[in-house]
Amino acid sequence: MLPGEIRLTDVTVAYDRHPAVHHVSGRFAPGSLTAILGPNGAGKSTLLKAIVGQLPVAAGSIERGPLRARDIAFLPQQSSLDRGFPISVLELVLLGHWQRAGAFGRIGRQGIEAARAALSAVGLEGFEQRPLGTLSIGQAQRALFARVLVQDARVILLDEPFNALDARTIADLLALLRRWHAERRTVIAVLHDFELVRQNFPDAVYLARRLIAWGHIEDVLTPENQLAARQMSESWDEDAPLCAIDDHGDDHHHHDHAA
Repeated sequence: MLPGEIRLTDVTVAYDRHPAVHHVSGRFAPGSLTAILGPNGAGKSTLLKAIVGQLPVAAGSIERGPLRARDIAFLPQQSSLDRGFPISVLELVLLGHWQRAGAFGRIGRQGIEAARAALSAVGLEGFEQRPLGTLSIGQAQRALFARVLVQDARVILLDEPFNALDARTIADLLALLRRWHAERRTVIAVLHDFELVRQNFPDAVYLARRLIAWGHIEDVLTPENQLAARQMSESWDEDAPLCAIDDHGDDHHHHDHAA
């Protein structure tokens, strides 16, 4: 496998003991910029967490090749950020160095300067000593993007990075995604705004618990695929049990067939 490549083979993932993602196969090419799309409850965030290694795979495999943990930066949904935590903006961004320096490693002057430069790049110059809790939603998301910048990872995974943000902040953060893409990093983002994706993402994965389509954006966002996703989502059985998976990775269809 090439550095930055991620390959999924017949991946099934469960969440809270219920089927969430079924039998997904595909490849994120090194340096690709890909959106993961689908209706609410489609398993988009679940799939992203499985790719980063936060959720186990119930069946199939996710291959990351030579990627190590520090080669992957993950930005979860903003709701996971405790903005009441007593930490400054600079300290938050410095956490991006932890993957390389370790919790007790020395960051040093160069690391601090990198964090200051990252804050400047996201439009937060002069915010270094501000408490995290005093930031607006948009400012907090800019700070989290600065933390990703500092991490300098080969693969960047973003879960709904533009939720509840103003148009100016979205435009500025999209510019960062384009910068990462130009630097040949692999960028994968869970999103719900189809028009934003159509204008800014070359590739997409269309998910409705099962894979609808994976490929170039014009081949994925078609009326036929949108109809198929809607029909699938309307027939989901939210109380379906987890697939029973045997030693050969075959699932016995105790779950809903359309999910």
